[in-house]
Amino acid sequence: MEQTITIMLVDDHALLRAGLKLLLQKKPSLEVVGEAADGIEALQLYEELRPQILILDISMPRLDGIQVLKEIKLRYEQAKVIVLTMHEDEDYITSIMQAGASGYIPKVAVDEELYTAIDSVVNGHIYLRPQETRTLLSSMLKKTPKKAESQNPYVLLSPREREVLVFLAKGYTLVETAQQLTLSIKTVDTHKTRMMNKLNVSRKSELVEYAMKYKLLNDGTV
Repeated sequence: MEQTITIMLVDDHALLRAGLKLLLQKKPSLEVVGEAADGIEALQLYEELRPQILILDISMPRLDGIQVLKEIKLRYEQAKVIVLTMHEDEDYITSIMQAGASGYIPKVAVDEELYTAIDSVVNGHIYLRPQETRTLLSSMLKKTPKKAESQNPYVLLSPREREVLVFLAKGYTLVETAQQLTLSIKTVDTHKTRMMNKLNVSRKSELVEYAMKYKLLNDGTV
């Protein structure tokens, strides 16, 4: 029998809470055990109920969601909080995750994706959609560009990504690289994409420059 997951809803809009509750009740394994309409009430009710998942709005009266999140994480380090908000800009997402959220979903996107987020968070993972992940990575790169650029590629890349880097930088095509490494073209292309994301480059010429900078073209690998 599937274990029941207890959930508490915090939002100052009664209609949204009602909609979320109806959505969650479609899955027998999810049980909404409490609702709060403001930050102060949320803290008091969480203390009483200790739900497995807290679904939390950010913009609320009396005490905003960020403050509620920080206070709950201070009292209960293992608390699992999924934040719902109308705000999708970089600063908000960064603040939410730094405050200790386990997941983030824009209100405009709330649908059955919420089930996926709950399952992920219950299993100890952080839930972010690809666009939010990119936003956070972009924010991190902006704040630490020098550190990222100065790191040796053997720290940044996996062993296979290093091999792909050297072949491509020496002029091998994806097909030729795949043949040399006994891999599928799709696998090589995946390694290339991940490698370029890690190195924050977008063109093959930048790979060549990177390889030359760290003297990878003279290491005898290829």
